[in-house]
Amino acid sequence: MDKIPMTRVGFTTLEAELKTLKSEERPAIIQAIAEARELGDLKENAEYHSAREKQGFIEGRIKELEGILSLADVIDPTSLSGAVKFGATVTVADEDTDEEKTWQIVGEYEANVENGLLNIKSPIARALIGKEEGDSVDVRTPGGTKSYEIVTIAYV
Repeated sequence: MDKIPMTRVGFTTLEAELKTLKSEERPAIIQAIAEARELGDLKENAEYHSAREKQGFIEGRIKELEGILSLADVIDPTSLSGAVKFGATVTVADEDTDEEKTWQIVGEYEANVENGLLNIKSPIARALIGKEEGDSVDVRTPGGTKSYEIVTIAYV
């Protein structure tokens, strides 16, 4: 399998989620299943079926996180510089509206556009990779082609 690029912050966040699932969520759902069993007939016991469903979700997420973390390639953006690469924090200006946006290019499992974390596989990130400050990039989006000018590139 291929390594999964990830920032230190993203790795730590996923690690914390895994720890919470294993140390808090898993024991709590096991307790809930035990309590639901005590209520009697399991065929008509909604609490039992709900708890089992939640347990399946938790166990699936634990396996997923363990797989992701085992393949993680943690990249330290502070050791990088120059053109846009993984981990770069890029400020762009929309060439039509002059509206500025800032994104950090991160791995797919830590991406969250609302928080300024852009998936490296997204069309915008792919267009930015390899470009320098002052360059103009055209990005094909579902809403049409957008043109951005790279204002700043930082590695923090």
